[in-house]
Amino acid sequence: MAVQQREYGRRRLLNQIRRSGQIPRIELADLTGISRATVTTITAELLDHGLIEEVARGEGLPDARRGRPRVDLKIRGAAHLVAGIKVSDRRLSLVLLDFEGKQRAELETEMTRSKNSPEGLADELCAALARLAESAGRDISDISGVGVGIAGIVSAEQGVVYWSPALSQRNVTFTRVLSEKLNRPTFVDNDANLVAVAEKNFGLGQAHSDFIVVTIEAGVGMGLIINGNLYRGTRGCGAEFGHTKVHLDGALCRCGQRGCLEAYVADYALLREARTLSDLDPAVNDVAQIENLLNAARVEDGPERRIVERAGRIFALGLANLVNIFDPELIIMAGERMQFDHLYAENVLREMRKSIVQVDKTPPEVVIHKWGNLMWARGAAAYALDNISELALEGLGENAA
Repeated sequence: MAVQQREYGRRRLLNQIRRSGQIPRIELADLTGISRATVTTITAELLDHGLIEEVARGEGLPDARRGRPRVDLKIRGAAHLVAGIKVSDRRLSLVLLDFEGKQRAELETEMTRSKNSPEGLADELCAALARLAESAGRDISDISGVGVGIAGIVSAEQGVVYWSPALSQRNVTFTRVLSEKLNRPTFVDNDANLVAVAEKNFGLGQAHSDFIVVTIEAGVGMGLIINGNLYRGTRGCGAEFGHTKVHLDGALCRCGQRGCLEAYVADYALLREARTLSDLDPAVNDVAQIENLLNAARVEDGPERRIVERAGRIFALGLANLVNIFDPELIIMAGERMQFDHLYAENVLREMRKSIVQVDKTPPEVVIHKWGNLMWARGAAAYALDNISELALEGLGENAA
């Protein structure tokens, strides 16, 4: 078997075993189109290296042809541990998965500040990872790889964070910084991308090949799945919905540019505008101030309502543009701020539908998925799991027959 064919076969079979959960060899051959002889050769190699294991099927009924119990193949959970981390404004959310994808531990912890140096953030992550591993009765050295989801503009392939509100510096190869502290492979991506990965793997996107996830937190993010695959763009910074431009020379965005959608609809944008109209109590934290602003917008026809309504109109325009460009099957709206409905209220979605291309078909479905940060962390862990699987297969070398 040629090297390329062998590598393709390994990857295809391991992925199929993972998707199936538990499967006999003969079905592997049928589902993948790989010959039974090759399936036998490759699965023997995967067994030898501890990536998969044999388990009895049912009650282990005898196989009349061979006179031995029937067995299935499954991923060997003990082969590797991976961690996923979601970096929020001042909070870290972590999960620990085994190689089978089963969750072994979870942790949420506060950070000392919302913006850190690269080394400072890496230190925070390492400390949290040590606590996560300890909660599962393991050591941080037992973790094979770590996935990190962070807000901002990220090149996942290069491990570079071009800009993030969580970092005090730009153009940081954060995977190198964190890997050097952990002595383990690390993988970083935009957090909204990893929400899309989570939705595809175990969320509302499982039955869809084309969908968009729009995340609403302190800022606005987007993950895009096309033909079942995450789309990142040629520079790794595609699908930056929050930084599409809605106003020429408009309001200053925290990314440093002007006129971004986020600069009109994000929490900090609403508070900035509210502060120009009234004196907000500096002793009240931003989350409480946002809640007060939205409550005031609901009960009285004042400046607060005009601020919120304007944000809704701009957000509806942005959503309509997404539909007109991509025409997805589904739009999933998710995020930390989903308890506030001002950006997905029915009047906002109605405005969106007015601005999309009108054809004699139902517009894309828009659904709300109010899941917490730990599910975002699961997306980061799933990303790490994919990468560690690839590294494990590369480590098998070219010794298979």
